[in-house]
Amino acid sequence: MAHTSLRMLELGDVPELTALLQANRDHLRPWEPTRSDDFFTEAEQERRARAALADADAKTSVPFLVTAGGDILGRVTLSGVVRGALQSCAIGYWIRADRLGEGHATRAVGLAVAHAFEKLGLHRVQAETVPENVASQTVLRRNGFTEYGVAPRYLKIDGQWRDHRMFQLLCDDAA
Repeated sequence: MAHTSLRMLELGDVPELTALLQANRDHLRPWEPTRSDDFFTEAEQERRARAALADADAKTSVPFLVTAGGDILGRVTLSGVVRGALQSCAIGYWIRADRLGEGHATRAVGLAVAHAFEKLGLHRVQAETVPENVASQTVLRRNGFTEYGVAPRYLKIDGQWRDHRMFQLLCDDAA
């Protein structure tokens, strides 16, 4: 099995990432907002990549690609980086359907959390999942996250306002 690693998104990744999103459209649908057909075009993915890189330059986000053996397996993003008294961010991630069950999500989240705490100096990383996304909750728990509540109708996922289970990991509690 190839080693899981993270690297920053680059504009040159857009064609491969677009193809990956197209191939995984049905796999990702239950966990994401409703996506228009335009979302799955190279033009829209380039626009989003440029926005993600601008956020990275502004130090409010870190857009990673999950890779193994040179293949792009998915994404992990540290977003909403807040400084001041909070020192926090949110983490979001996905792995392509044909590489599930290999431990890449667990390892990628661990690497991203280490970046948040060691490189960014953050105090807290938070994540949210719809209640039936047990696989994602397992990834979070394996990385030391604890559940601290439920947010009613938190995000509009796949066309419906959905409750989300709330998780966090504090730097003091990280392994």
